[in-house]
Amino acid sequence: MDASPLDLVFEPRLHGETVQQWVFRRLRRSIMSGRFPPGQAVTIRGLAEALGVSAMPVREALRRLVAERALVLLDNRRVRVPEMTARRFEELVTARTLLECEAAARAMAIADAPFRRRLVALNRASDAAVEANDTEAMIETNLAFHAALYGGRPDNVLMPLIESVWLQIGPFMRMALADLERYYPVDRHAEALAALEAKDEAALRRAIEADIRDGIGHLLEKLT
Repeated sequence: MDASPLDLVFEPRLHGETVQQWVFRRLRRSIMSGRFPPGQAVTIRGLAEALGVSAMPVREALRRLVAERALVLLDNRRVRVPEMTARRFEELVTARTLLECEAAARAMAIADAPFRRRLVALNRASDAAVEANDTEAMIETNLAFHAALYGGRPDNVLMPLIESVWLQIGPFMRMALADLERYYPVDRHAEALAALEAKDEAALRRAIEADIRDGIGHLLEKLT
C-alpha cells in the first residue's frame, strides 16, 4: 500500500482518448503541478486504484514518465520523484531560463490583441489564486499563463522541451510557494505583458528570466 494517497489532478477523459492516453496525461499533469511529493514512493497498484483503472495502462504510463526522467523506478513496482541535487537543480533552472526566454521572444510575432487579452485574463486568475492563498490554483494558473505564452503556434518545437523541464522541476513547486511573498515581490507576469504590448523583446526576456529566478531559483539555497 502507498504511504498516503496522492491527490491527482482531475483531468476528464477526452472524446476518442484511450484509457492509456488519459492515464498518461493525468499522471504527467499531476507530476508537473507538484502532486507527487519529493521522496514519496507510490505503487502501480495504488495509482491504478486512485485512477479507477487496471494496472496495465498505469504501468505503460510510468514507463514513459521514467523515460522522461520525471520518475525513477524502484523495486517492488514502486516509483518516486528523482532525488534533487544542487547541481541538477541549477541545470534545470538554467534550462528553463534559456528555453522560456527564447519561446517568449518567438511569441512576440503572434502576440496580437486577442493573444494578449487571454494572457491578461490568465494573469488575473493567477493574482486571484495568490490573494486566496490557493496553492493548487496558483500552480495551475501559473502553468496556464506560461503555456499560453509559449505554445501559441501549432508547429512549436520549444514547448515539448519546456514541458520536459517542468516535469522534472514540478514536484518542488510547493516548496517554492511557501516563501512566495519573500522571494516574489514584483509581478513579473505583468512586466511580461507590458513588454509584449510594447514589442520590447529585451524587456520580455528580462521579465521571464526574473519570473523563473524569483519564483523557484531561490530553492537552490536549500539544496546546497
